Amino acid sequence: MLRAVIRPPTKKHTATVIFLHGLGDSGHGWSSIADSLSSSLPHVKFIFPHAPSIPITLNFGMSMPGWYDIFSLENLDKHDEKGLLNSVSQVNSLISQEINQHGISASRIVLGGFSQGAAMSYLTGVTSELKLGGIIALSGYLPLGNKISTMVTETSKAVPIFAGHGTADPVVRYEYGTKSVDALKKLGYNVDFKSYRGMEHSSCQQELVDIAQFLAKTIPDA
Repeated sequence: MLRAVIRPPTKKHTATVIFLHGLGDSGHGWSSIADSLSSSLPHVKFIFPHAPSIPITLNFGMSMPGWYDIFSLENLDKHDEKGLLNSVSQVNSLISQEINQHGISASRIVLGGFSQGAAMSYLTGVTSELKLGGIIALSGYLPLGNKISTMVTETSKAVPIFAGHGTADPVVRYEYGTKSVDALKKLGYNVDFKSYRGMEHSSCQQELVDIAQFLAKTIPDA
């Protein structure tokens, strides 16, 4: 089971958000968003898993926290499928734990992430046989190219998706984000896509406001 930073709810636990960090980061890097979101979502438990340390080709083969290997930022169409699917399995274990040990319905679990974590959020969510509460993808992209169309489940097409991307992102270019959203819509997904003018590979206050609104709608306080 993945180690994680856990921010417990401040009232009865009825929903969970699992949020995956980007390459080279840790669960601590995004755990602060729970501080700004928990006041309006007191029933939500936040889980911020730590990716294992693995060799990263882009980093000259040196190890760093990552959900899968990255070969080039110029060609995100080349994928570490084995690494991606291994991480999908690990994230699914976290989801199963929330369902089986804590009694949280799959429809009350939202999976999200930033950059690499967003790619993992997309992949895990659209290939799941569970109807999750939602998917959040920030500054990310849909991995595995055309193959993803053979992997998606009909159940997952009913899951609402929020995607946010900065127009000035120099790492995961804005066009990757928009192409991914277009591909998902063609596959039958309902995607709420927000652009943030001038934002680079990061987040901003308006994006957090938009996330809070998405969560309030998809996993409201019961």
